[in-house]
Amino acid sequence: MVPLPGAELVHKPLQLYRYLLRCCKQLPAENLQNHYKHAVQQVLVEAEGSFRVHADEDDPERIHQIIKRAIEDADWVMNKYKKQT
Repeated sequence: MVPLPGAELVHKPLQLYRYLLRCCKQLPAENLQNHYKHAVQQVLVEAEGSFRVHADEDDPERIHQIIKRAIEDADWVMNKYKKQT
């Protein structure tokens, strides 16, 4: 499965957060959607996870790498469940 449309437009943490929530909506079962939506939200809530851990990151290339990895991870999850349906 290719990334959702708009993945190439994700450049900021808030955009990434919204993208990940849109990915959750594409999962095949409501319980999976809720599970991953909760996981995405927990990253933001619990010490604001990687969003806060990398809050002081000012290297644009490193920020790009972090966002790229998060999108790749989301694609992996989506592919995993697409193959099962």
